Amino acid sequence: MDKPIIYYCYDAYCGWCYGFSEVMKKIEATFNDRFEFEVLSGGMIPAENPSPIKATASYISKEYKNVEAISGIQFGEDYLWHIFHPEESDWYPHSEKAAIALCIFKELYPEQQIAFAADLQKALHYEGRDLTDDEAYRHLLEKYKMDSKDFYQKLHSDTYRDKANYEFALCRQLQVNGFPAVLMQVAATKFYLVARGYTVYEDVKARIENIIKEING
Repeated sequence: MDKPIIYYCYDAYCGWCYGFSEVMKKIEATFNDRFEFEVLSGGMIPAENPSPIKATASYISKEYKNVEAISGIQFGEDYLWHIFHPEESDWYPHSEKAAIALCIFKELYPEQQIAFAADLQKALHYEGRDLTDDEAYRHLLEKYKMDSKDFYQKLHSDTYRDKANYEFALCRQLQVNGFPAVLMQVAATKFYLVARGYTVYEDVKARIENIIKEING
């Protein structure tokens, strides 16, 4: 390994990950000279037989306030409309398409994957875009100057679906059963758990620094 790797295990549909996105941006800015960073999608909501948004709307309608209070992030009115009007919503959420989009992006811009993951979450949780809809990604193709024909071909290819499902399996292998989670890999089979669940920046930073001291000591 040239550099230790910090893995950010997240899911585009995870509200706490949305709240944690600003923490991860700051962690990357603080440590990007010492670590490689990789975002892994966790597959929180399987694509097989997805349930309508009303299955989780009652839970989200209460929990989003906790995310806002603790993280300081805001959920958008266009997203919350679906949460408070689930009977009228046509959303059937699943994690796969957003995970495929991230896999495509990581190949093109590996150094910007934390920013892109945050943009995916903003697209859903603030702008109210349905991440199972191809059109939810078009504004990001423009932002990151990605070729739309190439992107959409890959979005519907078995190759990139397999890559996304590999990430889901890898998160399970790393024993990540909740999101967000942050792990540090310092050797082929040596991992440290840095954070499980929403954690403030100062605590994540301190844990990383303590691990560095342990390794060097």
